[in-house]
Amino acid sequence: MPRIESHSNALEITGLRKTYAATKRSPAKEALVGVDLAVPRGSIFGLLGPNGAGKSTLINILAGLVTKTSGSVRIWGFDQDENPRQSRASIGIMPQEPNLDPFFSPRGSLDVQAGLYGVPKSQRRTEELLELTGLTDKAEAYARSLSGGMRRRLLLGKALVHSPQILVLDEPTAGVDIELRNMLWQHVRRLNDDGMTIILTTHYLEEAEQMCDQIAIINHGAVIANDTTANLLGQLDAKTMVITPDTPADLPALPTEIEGQKRTNGTLAFTYKTSQTRADQVLSLVHDAGITIKDVRTEDPDLEDVFLNLTKD
Repeated sequence: MPRIESHSNALEITGLRKTYAATKRSPAKEALVGVDLAVPRGSIFGLLGPNGAGKSTLINILAGLVTKTSGSVRIWGFDQDENPRQSRASIGIMPQEPNLDPFFSPRGSLDVQAGLYGVPKSQRRTEELLELTGLTDKAEAYARSLSGGMRRRLLLGKALVHSPQILVLDEPTAGVDIELRNMLWQHVRRLNDDGMTIILTTHYLEEAEQMCDQIAIINHGAVIANDTTANLLGQLDAKTMVITPDTPADLPALPTEIEGQKRTNGTLAFTYKTSQTRADQVLSLVHDAGITIKDVRTEDPDLEDVFLNLTKD
């Protein structure tokens, strides 16, 4: 893959490896096996993979919480080894698990976090972040009294206190309601419109499909796909035709190149490769079986189909 100039990338990872040493309970484990990754500046970049694929290890290395075994990491042009302070200041991470002091208020948490990053009091954005996250009316409440959704919003605020160029969202909408999810994505879109690079991990693949410009899929510690969302969706040579029969009907006999399914709502779904089978051939099979068609529609592959195809063993 041709190398992209550094100034166009928010994050550059080359040959990244992480091996966890053996313990009495478990053998040595290679969590990352030579990861190469470039995240364009200003993009919303999806990092997807099944559980145990290495995503959390990668994020923890970016956060400075895990020491890599080998390889290089450049964050906003700063080498993580040569310029640890600058690279750390360039990235904000919203973790998957809440790590809030239960006795701090949202205002206190944001102020303390800003202090840890060395942000002078005159430059702190506490009130702005409280408003951004919808926590102004809870600014003085103990964190332990906040709902799960409010804690998630506070985590987002903490990730932004030092005005990073890159924001990593690790499973940001896991377990939250639809209203909070929509509000979070509105904030993320606004931050991205202002020039911030967003890196997103999520198990909600429809979110990644809707939000991300580019997606990398990691499995068994290695990047197995990295392309624009549109190109990934175009990888599968498949289409599904869904037919609603005029009267209840069963699937007709089908050749091996067409898969059929009778769905619980009575519709008949026919999945085929567009390079091998034409739509009119499917319709002819249905017609020859004496099935009268009330309605017909097609379904194209989605990101879940691509993900499952790439990560199956």
